[in-house]
Amino acid sequence: MGNTDGDGTDTAAVSVSDDELITCWGLVHEAVTATDPLLLHGVGPSTQRLPAAEFEVLLRLLRSPECRLPMGELAREVSLTSGGLTKVVDRLRRLGYLERTPCPEDRRISYAVLTRTGREVAQHAHDRHATLLRRHVLDVLGPRGVRDLSSLARRLRDAARCTPNQP
Repeated sequence: MGNTDGDGTDTAAVSVSDDELITCWGLVHEAVTATDPLLLHGVGPSTQRLPAAEFEVLLRLLRSPECRLPMGELAREVSLTSGGLTKVVDRLRRLGYLERTPCPEDRRISYAVLTRTGREVAQHAHDRHATLLRRHVLDVLGPRGVRDLSSLARRLRDAARCTPNQP
């Protein structure tokens, strides 16, 4: 038996042309590129637009236990290099939104931790983002479409994480 897709269909029996596959991936990219700016409008303090990387860091920390994550884990979750994350964290620290704290058990590890102000800003961003997701994603795809999209995106992400970088 060949590989199966999410609904159990034998993928060896179903043919997708190169052009169809390229078009599909192009549409995914175009959809994300077109939708992303709509989802960040007014998520910053005073309804400003928060830069995407800063928004992602604040949201990940807000949704983490004790509003903190190790810097290495946070970098992986927001798809930034350690240097890129350091720049974002430094900007957020200067704004008073987060602190860096050392790990008491392992001096090599430091945590990014939301401050009280950071939690307020992150909660505002979260709430505004959820409203925009409902308007620009849920209203377009419907509940089933959102669940299907989530499942497919998770499968792609997990497969990519298990695949070594190859040319």
